[in-house]
Amino acid sequence: MPRPTAAQLAYGSATVVLATLSMLLLSGVTSVVGIAVIALVALCLGVLVSVKAAEPRRSPAARPATGRTDHATTSVASDRATGSPSAETRVPASLRR
Repeated sequence: MPRPTAAQLAYGSATVVLATLSMLLLSGVTSVVGIAVIALVALCLGVLVSVKAAEPRRSPAARPATGRTDHATTSVASDRATGSPSAETRVPASLRR
């Protein structure tokens, strides 16, 4: 298992501290059991944040090619430039009266 990066440790720790403080202040819990539950929830949230920070982000270029091109956006842009009706307002010849 790889070691956590500095960013993961920072994000996770900050999440635990801020989540614990905010939940304690907002809930007004004073019992030991309530404080323990809040601390456990904050710890789980911090672990979740640090794990999610480790996942690589996928750029649009990294998406697999489907072989399909969406011509609707390009035709609408070119239609606006030429002044012809957009793709949404075109009616096929077989449906015209």
